[in-house]
Amino acid sequence: MNKIIKTISEELNIKESQVEATIKLIDEGNTIPFIARYRKEVTGGLSDEILRDLGERLSYLRNLEQRKEEVVKSIDEQGKLTDEILQSIAISKTLAEVEDIYRPYKQKKKTRATVAKAKGLEPLAKIIIEQKETKPIEDIAKEYINIEKLSEEDKKNKDKVVEKIEDAIQGALDIIAEDISDNAKYRKEIKRQCYREGLIQTKATKEDEKSNYEMYYDYSEAIKYIPSHRILAINRGEKEEFLKVKIEKPEEKILKYIEKDILKGENQFTRNVKSNYFR
Repeated sequence: MNKIIKTISEELNIKESQVEATIKLIDEGNTIPFIARYRKEVTGGLSDEILRDLGERLSYLRNLEQRKEEVVKSIDEQGKLTDEILQSIAISKTLAEVEDIYRPYKQKKKTRATVAKAKGLEPLAKIIIEQKETKPIEDIAKEYINIEKLSEEDKKNKDKVVEKIEDAIQGALDIIAEDISDNAKYRKEIKRQCYREGLIQTKATKEDEKSNYEMYYDYSEAIKYIPSHRILAINRGEKEEFLKVKIEKPEEKILKYIEKDILKGENQFTRNVKSNYFR
């Protein structure tokens, strides 16, 4: 609780004693309007606006701490909790950061990557991502064709069968793609780049239809400059199905960043994989 009090105090530029007193009133069941009107002597005269912000931040930060505990427990139960993960969760300041850390450890629904893993293609994915091999990828992938090794019953299940070299390689690349997508470091950097250089674009779902959102029927603005009241208006317009919303991302920069971080050099192996199997 002391950490939450300190955070709110710094964010709202008010005394910790004011935050603590207000939290006590909230926890006793008092509403923000009641506190603003009848408990000024307890809060030190905090305004309605500050009290609303305080209440919202209190709820968010408590949810954040609870989610951190849940994520730590879940990863620990899987036997995958490390000091690095623990530290990353501890310093996370938003729910989005916590969820990005947890993403690789969540139980997934069926995806192309989970199907590929069920086919035993994780070792091939590791070989590709490590980029240490000198043999052609096709020669390595041959070892993962399993159709002759399966029982007649398993052969009927397409989710278990690897028939071709191309299928083995594509399955391994699906695993790599999902691992990259789940990587918290990449997700954080992509969000940073989208914030700095991305555009929010809105279009009308029905151009001739009158609404309160007509100024957004063909609208574009840099994400880093858009004020909160416009974000709220656009969110309402999308929810009420008057607007279609799209984020225009700096895709080339994002891809170059990931490629620079992952590719360890231009050897024959990586050139072969990139030229023949990257889409």
